Amino acid sequence: MNSARLVGGRRRRGAAVLVGVLLFAGFTALGVWQLQRLAWKLDLIARVDAHVLAPPAAPPGPQTWPRVTAMGDEYRHVRVSGTYDNASETLVQAVTEAGPGFWVMTPFRADAGDTILINRGFVPQEKSAQGSRSAGLIMARTTVTGLLRMSEPHGGFLRANQPAAQRWYSRDVAEIAKARGLAKVAPYFIDADGTPNAGGWPRGGLTVIRFPNSHLVYALTWFGLAGMVVAWGVWPAVQARASGAARVPTHGPQS
Repeated sequence: MNSARLVGGRRRRGAAVLVGVLLFAGFTALGVWQLQRLAWKLDLIARVDAHVLAPPAAPPGPQTWPRVTAMGDEYRHVRVSGTYDNASETLVQAVTEAGPGFWVMTPFRADAGDTILINRGFVPQEKSAQGSRSAGLIMARTTVTGLLRMSEPHGGFLRANQPAAQRWYSRDVAEIAKARGLAKVAPYFIDADGTPNAGGWPRGGLTVIRFPNSHLVYALTWFGLAGMVVAWGVWPAVQARASGAARVPTHGPQS
């Protein structure tokens, strides 16, 4: 019976050690992964800052459209000249620091002949009709400065775009171009900067650039849990050693 108990005790200790090793390895791996994510996030923030703060340059032309990516091109500071097609604007549902309303997405015929969708900015519900903001419609050739943004396919606000009903929930460039019958359209759009428009609308310059970065906190949490597993494994041995030391008899001085 003593032998069976001894074997059972060893099995339980072996199982506990195995669980501890697996937990330690898992928590440590998650901590390392979060450190890798932290490095990636810091690189992303630095790259976006460099794009935003750089002097405005021409946006990618048709010959480079297939190579435009979010990683390499989003938030580039760009400038382009041409003419707005105000009759083909599209209102896309938006919620901004100015409240709920719409983004005004207007096709822009660039001097080079291609078309780029320009997010001219935000308008509240009461300014959604062009007639209520006619002063802000730019008819003549103009120059737009802003930030390059990638298309937003598949809808937004947990709702799909409904082109036939003129209900738009995301700035899906390809879908808007198809609905408006536009050809040779860039695969990105441009968020216009905060240069005021006549009459105050649309209101540009509302691009939100925010990258949550809690990876270091997450990494420390996972490493902390790994440390707790180590402590959980070591503590019984520490207790056993302390108990053994307490049972050692002490002898007073010999007479």
